[in-house]
Amino acid sequence: MKIAMIGTGYVGLVSGVCFSDFGHEVVCVDKNPAKIESLNRGEVPIYEPGLDTLMEKNVSAGRLSFTLDLKEALDGAEAVFIAVGTPTRRGDGHADLSYVMAAAAEIAEHAKDYVVIVTKSTVPVGTNRQVKQAVKKANPKLDFDVASNPEFLREGAAIEDFMKPDRVVVGVQNERAADVMAEIYRPLFLREFPIVTTDLESAEMIKYAANAFLATKITFINEIAALCERVGGDIKEVSKGIGLDNRIGNKFLHAGPGYGGSCFPKDTKALARIGQEHAVPMQITETVIKVNEETKRRMIDKLMDLCGGSVNDKTIAVLGVTFKPNTDDMRDAPSLTIVPALVGGGAKVRVCDPQGEHEGAALLHGVHWIEDPYKAAHNADLVVILTEWNEFRALDLKRIAKKMAVPHMADLRNIYSPKDAKRAGFTAYASIGRGQYFED
Repeated sequence: MKIAMIGTGYVGLVSGVCFSDFGHEVVCVDKNPAKIESLNRGEVPIYEPGLDTLMEKNVSAGRLSFTLDLKEALDGAEAVFIAVGTPTRRGDGHADLSYVMAAAAEIAEHAKDYVVIVTKSTVPVGTNRQVKQAVKKANPKLDFDVASNPEFLREGAAIEDFMKPDRVVVGVQNERAADVMAEIYRPLFLREFPIVTTDLESAEMIKYAANAFLATKITFINEIAALCERVGGDIKEVSKGIGLDNRIGNKFLHAGPGYGGSCFPKDTKALARIGQEHAVPMQITETVIKVNEETKRRMIDKLMDLCGGSVNDKTIAVLGVTFKPNTDDMRDAPSLTIVPALVGGGAKVRVCDPQGEHEGAALLHGVHWIEDPYKAAHNADLVVILTEWNEFRALDLKRIAKKMAVPHMADLRNIYSPKDAKRAGFTAYASIGRGQYFED
């Protein structure tokens, strides 16, 4: 099949590359000339493990190409995917659909033959029907259907998630569109991965409900971690104990500095807004949003305590600033709340992250970027582990402690233990949900 993919951001590029690896002919379209030129040179604009190799393979095989010309991409295409951004709209928390509707208008202008218009972007319930009406109004003669196909890709593991998904969700209105979507995902069907075919509204809702539930699990365990610190419990043991219950499961029960990224913050806000608009308040989701922000601020208090109540004129090494490891994505990362608070408090902040500088340089002002964690810790008053990159999971803690002016550590991902830190020579150590930090 020939597929057109509108948008070469994270979702669009990963999806386009993977569809081409299924054997389809995929043309990725973007309005940014510099990005298309870069892609045609074989350069990947995002960091995603394995994506560059897979892209090169399918470009070389002639199955994958990149263009600015949507009309050319649509010629002969049986499906066109809309994978553009739906950022949170400023002021009201709703998803901004302007890019989605603009893409729909262009499809209506250039499409000639029957095509299934598939929304890959995360959109509020009812959006696909809006797309259908907009296309029908702009081009009454066009023969087309719409479909909803939300993505469930984890940054850092996106290719694995696409090729071996927990499930594929497809929302359609008729058998004709369902058949096209079934053919697109035929390689997964043959390997017996679950494909859920449902109506448009249910497909749209599944995406929001899934992300809100996962964000709730993260926020719940962070609240329990805060209580553990007061009562003397160990959140790692608590997480293990409840995660062994099959009804709960052990995923997304790792306490930390709060969730971030491209999906959870945006989608929880959008779901809360959808509930308000339909007079069905999403009270749990609204509370999750509130508690997540409080969690980030609680981390700042923890760092202040380790610095004797003030970070003014303190040198602080921050290890990891992306919202999670194996990505360069900084969207809504806890670091965007924590690091500016340190800088604003008068601290001299050094940042070390394997991929974070690509986006972080424009977002974190007044910091010094250092590639080596040991250099970052030299003469520092505090080391903060903020993102659990593999590079930070096996640090020589003794070497770190010896290099520091004041050997204090805030382990906000619970990578190490108080025993490890004390044995290495740290005189103060704080983590998440494991009682008060020790101090010699």
